Amino acid sequence: MDNKQLGNLLDRYMNKETSEQETQQLFLYINDPQNEQQVTELFGDFLNKESEERILPAYRQQEILNRIFVHQSSSGKKFKHSILTWTKLAAAILLFILCGVYLLKNNEPKSAVLTAINKPKAFDKKPRGNKAILTLGNGSQIVLDSARNGLLVQQGNTKIIKSANGHIVYNKTLAGTTIPIYNTMTTPRGGKYDLELSDGTRVWLNASSSITYPIAFSGTERRVTVTGEAYFEVAKNKNMPFKINVNDKEEVQVLGTHFNIMAYSDEPLIKTTLLEGSVRIVKNKITGMLKPGQQAQLNTDGKLSVTNDADINEVMAWKNGQTLFVNEDLKTIMRQVSRWYDVDVEYQGDIPARLFTGGISRESNLSVLLKVLEINKIHFRAAGKKLIVTP
Repeated sequence: MDNKQLGNLLDRYMNKETSEQETQQLFLYINDPQNEQQVTELFGDFLNKESEERILPAYRQQEILNRIFVHQSSSGKKFKHSILTWTKLAAAILLFILCGVYLLKNNEPKSAVLTAINKPKAFDKKPRGNKAILTLGNGSQIVLDSARNGLLVQQGNTKIIKSANGHIVYNKTLAGTTIPIYNTMTTPRGGKYDLELSDGTRVWLNASSSITYPIAFSGTERRVTVTGEAYFEVAKNKNMPFKINVNDKEEVQVLGTHFNIMAYSDEPLIKTTLLEGSVRIVKNKITGMLKPGQQAQLNTDGKLSVTNDADINEVMAWKNGQTLFVNEDLKTIMRQVSRWYDVDVEYQGDIPARLFTGGISRESNLSVLLKVLEINKIHFRAAGKKLIVTP
């Protein structure tokens, strides 16, 4: 589909002139990663044409939202995990017109109309981005975001290198026995970082998270310890299984696979979600095997359960540069806000029990997310580093 055809289809969709088949064709085209550059450029042209008005009438905003979500709901199981991509069209348009709002709705559709709200500067807090501290085996620390690229330090037979794109690589340069030396990478609230372990395993850390690991693996297994949230792409080695101690509450055993662990101490569940391969979850004498698309959940009482249809987009949103909520209550959302924007959250008054679905870019200011919540009758005020939530 060339730019002219795609542009015409987009215009017709916005004017409610497309058939169901044409609408599905449009979303499928947008959903294809191979078309990302073309779609992005076309949206830029489209938004430039719309820039004179900037604010859509409330009824028009609601029409767009209703059409997007109705189409999404009626599209069936095939697109169940495609919330981010199925809302790209409306997101791209409204993101520009409404100063960065990325489609948030709750279980009261009539109150989900998007309009621009001016927030005070106190809410214009930015996330902190790639920030972490590396604690070496001798207790010394390296602030990674301010460290220069290149060789950071050599420990035993292993060189620790900060690459040109900013991630940390452990390069075992010499063979032979190595005395176990453990390092810990820790991200602050609002930070994130990634590293490559000596066996080639890639790890991405979310905000307020940590991983402790040996600088080089030896023996019959590869063992690390994780708190907070991390995504793993484990290098395959059938002779040396990879084992993760999660908050001293469960163990994840794997040979080589892609998976996400969410284990924040303030969350009610430890969630391990498998994207590729297979993993075993062990809690005392309870064992659960996961297949791709499944999620293991360990509650505070020690009960382990497995769900068969995890929302991969929601799980992986943080790694892909998004903050995404799917039918989440306000306190769940605000726990993520606290970690990502490095703010303390306090509740005052009777906060209504509602579920929200939607998301924003993780590079957006805090004010962007708060705009949408305020539209839905959730209010905020700032008190220093504290964010006070009121009805």
